[in-house]
Amino acid sequence: MRDDPDHATEPVVAGWREWAHLPALGIPWIKVKLDTGARSSALHAFDLEELPGDRVRFSVHPWQDSAAEATTVECTIHDRRVVRSSTGHTEDRIVVRTELVLAGRSILAETTLTNRDQMGFRMLVGREALRQGFLVDPARSFTGGRAPRSVRRENRGRA
Repeated sequence: MRDDPDHATEPVVAGWREWAHLPALGIPWIKVKLDTGARSSALHAFDLEELPGDRVRFSVHPWQDSAAEATTVECTIHDRRVVRSSTGHTEDRIVVRTELVLAGRSILAETTLTNRDQMGFRMLVGREALRQGFLVDPARSFTGGRAPRSVRRENRGRA
């Protein structure tokens, strides 16, 4: 065991996809893909509006292929980054820091904001967040549990 605070406790084994919570953003359930090939995390965001005082307002559709339960969020801009996609395209993105609860562990995740409408998951959790105490088992899914059945039923096809 290292003395590094990121490794102070035993790692949580998580699957390649998990259910997560973003409490500070008012998002109780979002299905995420854990991607060790991506450096940063990315959240589906649209209608981005930069506000005075280094703040940003944006909306999130937490369910894939659905506008149900859209949430509008306002928070502090942490950084700005140029992100290169797996296809080689670059995009300037706003970065926010937010609490992410994944498989029962709460971490602070730097998350870029981008339109993920065409992607399979509304959120991607990258290496920077995963290094805070997670091991990813690509043969497993939902090791941290699933959203309640009523939530999954209401959003059938997206759960």
